[in-house]
Amino acid sequence: MSLFRRSFSTHFQTLTMHTHPRVTLRHTPRLLLQAASLSLSLSLSLGMAGVLAPAALPAQVVIPTAAQSQPVVLKGATIHTVTKGVIENGVIVMDKGKILAIGGADVAVPRGAKVVDVSGKHIYPGLIDAYSTVGISEIGSVDVSNDINELGDFNPNVRAEVAVNAESRHIGTTRSAGVLVAFSTPGGGVISGLSSAISLEGWTWEEMSMKGAAALNVNWPDPNARPRRFGGPPPGGPGGRGAQPAPKTYAEQVEEIRTFFGEARAYRDALKSGQTVRTDTRYAAMIPALNGEIPVVVAAEGVAQINDALTWAKQEGIKLVVRGGRDAIHVAARLKADQVPVILTSTMSAPPRSDDGYDEAYSTPTALYKAGVKFAIAGEGNALYSYRLPWDAGVAVAFGLPEEEALKAVTINAAEFMGIADKVGSLEVGKEATLLITTGTPLDMTTNIIQSYIQGREIDMNDMQKQFFKKYLEKINQAKKKIAS
Repeated sequence: MSLFRRSFSTHFQTLTMHTHPRVTLRHTPRLLLQAASLSLSLSLSLGMAGVLAPAALPAQVVIPTAAQSQPVVLKGATIHTVTKGVIENGVIVMDKGKILAIGGADVAVPRGAKVVDVSGKHIYPGLIDAYSTVGISEIGSVDVSNDINELGDFNPNVRAEVAVNAESRHIGTTRSAGVLVAFSTPGGGVISGLSSAISLEGWTWEEMSMKGAAALNVNWPDPNARPRRFGGPPPGGPGGRGAQPAPKTYAEQVEEIRTFFGEARAYRDALKSGQTVRTDTRYAAMIPALNGEIPVVVAAEGVAQINDALTWAKQEGIKLVVRGGRDAIHVAARLKADQVPVILTSTMSAPPRSDDGYDEAYSTPTALYKAGVKFAIAGEGNALYSYRLPWDAGVAVAFGLPEEEALKAVTINAAEFMGIADKVGSLEVGKEATLLITTGTPLDMTTNIIQSYIQGREIDMNDMQKQFFKKYLEKINQAKKKIAS
């Protein structure tokens, strides 16, 4: 059993034997992650990360690296390609931001290349967060720093990439955990807008953008939603706003989605037939999804939601991806038959129902894998916790998912579902040179990410958490010297 399996399993099993299940589930993952973060910071500060790590900058900002200017060769590491096996004592040649060659020790080294000896280390493709708000959310309690939700229920023309803040501090902490590509995703309303694939390196959103319109996002209504228990509409009459309309029923909400898609399809067909129509950017943004060029990602958790979304998608003839998938295992046979993948979120969450097992969320990836359902693993969509993605997958390994499948769930599977597998997700000739040099599997809390490359750029590995650690470690050292004197 690998170290990270023992780590997760030992902590979870020990604590669940002596603690109330709800307390265990709520606090254990967070404590483990904090300990892992501290361990990583300590090892970096003590110089255990190796000679590859660039010197930390004195300023509290990370400076983007210039585009690759010469070939770079990484020699001697164990290369985990994800799609084409593992290469011992391997060699990767990177040039102009892409992988030029990959193989064993016999791979030719281009003239003038920078050769980096990474013997004893491991190389993995950069991890991919298929559901993120990195770059469009900064401080939860400060509204102006968050650009996730737009006004209105139907905003398919919203593109998250144009709102990405390249100066976000969450970018550095996310990259330090090995997540190098994220799908920045808008939220709110019924049709939230378009997810955008971004690489986490660059001066501006234009430079970071990989695919601006990667997926259309739909929030499927909840058939079991309950009205608010307290309060009510304001009184009518003088001084009041009048009686408020009754909440829409589930059937009415679903019909609104059908109607909007129908109108968008009519708009597309009118344009295709050469008719003169008034430009509508909302309907125009729907065309790639209606044509099956990009997926429609439907946020759905419960059995009824997922089943209804599957029926609707088949009627619409669209390419469906289910996001959330809390009860996906109960619809596994249909998901497999319809070849609909799932982006699992909150794999470290508490059980949704009082009669569920404590490991309901932890075990779902394994159950879907055994049922033959394709899936990716993502976090909760919170920019602050995007760095947890490796451990969202790691906990699934501790609860039965093969390590290779967990790695695919945060690399190639996410890339395939969201349409960027030709660029990232695995280590292959012709793909972008976006990769990690590590001391072990990135899904293990004890692994150190020594160096990352994004599109061939040797990125600055500094981040705010490391800076604060060094700052307050210095405070302790100064206090110790004062006491000693």
